[in-house]
Amino acid sequence: MTKIGLISDTHNYLDDTVFEHFKNCDEIWHAGDFGTIDIANKLAAFKPLKGVYGNIDGQDIRSIYPEKLQWKCEGIEVFMKHIGGYPPNYNAVTKKELLMAHPKLFISGHSHILKVMFDEKIDCLYMNPGAAGKQGWQKVRTLIRFTIDKNDIKDCEVIELD
Repeated sequence: MTKIGLISDTHNYLDDTVFEHFKNCDEIWHAGDFGTIDIANKLAAFKPLKGVYGNIDGQDIRSIYPEKLQWKCEGIEVFMKHIGGYPPNYNAVTKKELLMAHPKLFISGHSHILKVMFDEKIDCLYMNPGAAGKQGWQKVRTLIRFTIDKNDIKDCEVIELD
């Protein structure tokens, strides 16, 4: 069983309460737009960190974190990319990538809109944790916490920071 803390769009602001919310997590996954390498370093010093760069991230982050990431967590194939769209409105490149990769979980950020939904057409759960930073138009800053237990994604919790 792996407990995940999912975060995105910190835009160079990391709320101290993130560490409390993710204290029982095994890993943190960041879906891009860290803002600065300091944010990534703080998260990575706290828990194992997987992440992708976002459109605002500089070379310091892009030299460490890729544009897209695919891996297996327990029995779940995961695909993460900052800008990807959402079901069924994926951008054209991401749609091709998803059809080739066949993930069971697709994670993106960018929109600052919290969304968790199942795409029946490609048999894949989509998650966007919304934005945890203070830049952007969102009124509530959000995170997601969930568990992967073998082939199950469960115990999904939305956390509001405001």
